[in-house]
Amino acid sequence: MIRNAIFSDKDSIMTFCKDTFSWGDYIDQVWNFWLSEGNLFLFEKTIPVGMCHAFYLNNQLWIEGIRINPNFRRQKIASVLIEHAESIGRKKNIQFSYMLIDTTNTSSISMANSLNYNIFQTWKFYSLLPKQTVNYDIYFEKSLNLKSYSQYVKSWRWFPLDKTTLSALYDQNNIIKSTVKGKDSVAILSDSEHFDKTLIVTLFSGSENSSLQIISFLQNYGIEKNYARIQILTRDNLPSFDSLEYRISFNLMKKSLI
Repeated sequence: MIRNAIFSDKDSIMTFCKDTFSWGDYIDQVWNFWLSEGNLFLFEKTIPVGMCHAFYLNNQLWIEGIRINPNFRRQKIASVLIEHAESIGRKKNIQFSYMLIDTTNTSSISMANSLNYNIFQTWKFYSLLPKQTVNYDIYFEKSLNLKSYSQYVKSWRWFPLDKTTLSALYDQNNIIKSTVKGKDSVAILSDSEHFDKTLIVTLFSGSENSSLQIISFLQNYGIEKNYARIQILTRDNLPSFDSLEYRISFNLMKKSLI
């Protein structure tokens, strides 16, 4: 009933992935990437009626893109797909499994809870339009404290920060910092691997003023680097700013697999 997807499955999956959200869905844009990465699982009843993608890295499993045909919901298909991904993770000696769920999606949160996932953190998503600016005061950070900054977002996956990853980010000048009146805000920059001209920013806000310095820099950076959009993920409430728009909040769900 569960198998790996193949390229020709795309059309049948898209028939129930067009209107997932009020604005549509993104599965058609990431399908080829996920297929090439592997572990794109389909639940089949003569035709595919459910899907999810699993990404395994070091000691964690990231579960994403859970979609179920509306005609086959409430049959625990999502749960079966997740458990399938977890079973592979255990064989790989994966310690933790994560997924991201909209804070208003109570049915999915309840499903995750039934599988022993708990809310680990809550994150907010803001969009920011690139725009030429001149007023900002930031510098490139070269010595982050791993205890204070333990993870970052890359292509909408939450990954742990380690010394090797930090070293690469330092070399690429992808960590910026602003300090105002002794309060630090830090941002980690990464290119989206799945969406063109998209900058993904993990922002740790220490104060409104230092966050504003970083946001102003990001607008100008977006113009300089020819980004079409800037997506900011943060656990903090951000101050009002030109073209900065709050979009949605997510619960980062976590489960131990050991």
